[in-house]
Amino acid sequence: MVPLRTVLREWGRIGCTGFGGPPTHIRLLRQLCVEREGWMDAAEFEDAIAVCNLMPGPASTQLAILCAWRLRGRAGALVGGAAFIVPGLVVIMALSVLFVAGAAPLWVLGAGAGAGAAVPAVAVNAGWALLGASWRNRASAARWGLYLAAGLAAVALIGAWLVLVLLACGVTELAVRRPGSGRLLDNSNTRAAGTRLPGVLAAPVVLATGGGVLAALAWEAFKVGALSFGGGFVIIPLMQADVVTHYHWLTGAEFLNAVALGQVTPGPVVLTVAAVGYGAAGIAGGLLGAAVAFAPSFAIVLAGGPRFERIRGDLRARAFLEGAGPAAIGAILGSAVTLTRALAYPWQYAVLAAALLLLLPLRRGAVVTLLAAAAAGVAVTLAAGGPAG
Repeated sequence: MVPLRTVLREWGRIGCTGFGGPPTHIRLLRQLCVEREGWMDAAEFEDAIAVCNLMPGPASTQLAILCAWRLRGRAGALVGGAAFIVPGLVVIMALSVLFVAGAAPLWVLGAGAGAGAAVPAVAVNAGWALLGASWRNRASAARWGLYLAAGLAAVALIGAWLVLVLLACGVTELAVRRPGSGRLLDNSNTRAAGTRLPGVLAAPVVLATGGGVLAALAWEAFKVGALSFGGGFVIIPLMQADVVTHYHWLTGAEFLNAVALGQVTPGPVVLTVAAVGYGAAGIAGGLLGAAVAFAPSFAIVLAGGPRFERIRGDLRARAFLEGAGPAAIGAILGSAVTLTRALAYPWQYAVLAAALLLLLPLRRGAVVTLLAAAAAGVAVTLAAGGPAG
């Protein structure tokens, strides 16, 4: 068995250096567990990726927890998962004090306005990157298009209730396909057609203590951690309407800053919820948001770890994801429109156009693009003596 101190050191290193979101996390975990140490073989690692993509919530976080669980059981999962999450949490909480605050220095306002202007482009890029694989794995082109359109429409029309649309699309595909009527993942034979998924979705965390703000924040964080499908970026449409319009925890510009912070800091993108929590209830809100958002990932791995080999071939899990997944992608693409509406200054649209150019034709990473946009925002703001220049 791998010593816990080794798990703590190696997963903490990935948590400190994992800039760039899930692709970076997967690459670093593969280098560690498969290529360098040989703790897992390549096929086992690919199976772990496939299973985590079938589960709701942040897939790369679940992969980090699952790999640690493979090495040292439940203790390894807890230590490895915490080591992966905490470094980014510390960084994003520190930056939230600057970027999600009322009286920030002029250069911070400029950096936030510049990075925020690029966030809609990052959303478009994230949705576009998911479209290809989702289309190739479709069961029906017509239903896939309907689910995608439903996600797009839900963001504009019922943003606060988007999670119900995601669940409805998943349940619809599950009802159409029914266990036994679909195909197994990779067309492989398995005895897992009756595997039952971990019961996290059926039992939302209810936090009645701490007043209305903390209870509402806990629900927002739970949606992010347990009811998000289609990658980490779906947290934007899941939270935006509630955070900005309903609860008024953040302004539109501050929400853009929170999303940007989740992208440029190491560790899981879902740490955006900590910045939102800070805006809602200070340090306590940030810590509560992070704890609730990541709790389902730990619960899924600890409860379902022994069944993960069978879950990969589960017909129901695949059918549900083939309904909820396209709807989530539509929501991500739709969020780019609502995020663009939050831009306040004319020069931000030029930054947005440049960000689209960097991300799509030039294929630069989100971190590089956001940092470049932040630098442009600082330059414009300082030159004009204010962010509205």
